Amino acid sequence: MVFGLGKKKLEAGLTKTRRGFFGQIMHLLGADDITDEMWDELEELLILADVGVETTLALVERLRARVDKERVRRAERVREMLREELLALLSFERPRNDLQARILTVILIVGVNGSGKTTSIGKLTRYYRHLDKRVVLAAADTFRAAAVDQLKVWGARAGVDVIAHSAGSDPGAVVYDAIQAAQSRRADILIVDTAGRLHTKYNLMQELIKVRSVAQKNVHRAPHETWLVLDATTGQNALEQARKFKQVVGVTGLILAKLDSTAKGGVVFAIAKELELPIRFACTGEGIEDLAEFDAQVFVNSLFS
Repeated sequence: MVFGLGKKKLEAGLTKTRRGFFGQIMHLLGADDITDEMWDELEELLILADVGVETTLALVERLRARVDKERVRRAERVREMLREELLALLSFERPRNDLQARILTVILIVGVNGSGKTTSIGKLTRYYRHLDKRVVLAAADTFRAAAVDQLKVWGARAGVDVIAHSAGSDPGAVVYDAIQAAQSRRADILIVDTAGRLHTKYNLMQELIKVRSVAQKNVHRAPHETWLVLDATTGQNALEQARKFKQVVGVTGLILAKLDSTAKGGVVFAIAKELELPIRFACTGEGIEDLAEFDAQVFVNSLFS
């Protein structure tokens, strides 16, 4: 299932990306003959689209090898080959977003401040409410008072309870109380908002480790999912963030925020190739229902339409 308008919502969210560097790539790979200049320009455009140097070089090398092997002469065939190769980068096993049936599923949402983390939680909550799941939110980003208030606003919009303490409280204590509340309310899902910035990156990661530990001690095999929210407009910075969070807190999937706001979007392929992390959802606008399940085929085909 794709939430809301589904395929059309995801396609519409890619309008800027489709008209940006990928639009230039489609123009480059028109009906002309293949030339050395074409390969150089393709490489440059892929890098400018935030596909990343390592991923771009591997893609172009593979394309050139296929062109030689299949004796391709026209650039329009290279365009189709590129579509196939990009889709292959994203085509690892697609996890289920409706989650495994269990008494309580705990989802940690991590990411740096400004990435769209709290807003994504609001949309995710609405998504699961649409699936008739009982959801409770935990405001464990206690470092920033505005984060608690913002989560309460999104919780009210989605019609769910938000468990919160005062600003500066121990986030582990918030998670503990939220687990107790979720269990007493017989909730299906507990979504935990976490801090995006502390005094140092080391302190931030230690706080996240502590939050994970509280979840592990109080719910069997929790956290069951740890999803990293990335701002799609930040390009290669998003890739670096994904590396660090995956290393420290065992990220199991990604939520791409602000995908509708970027003319690039190629970082999706860099993350898939270098980190092998599945993209679970894409935020396609500012409304509470502007969330779509990420579909690799829809994503790639939309870039080439």
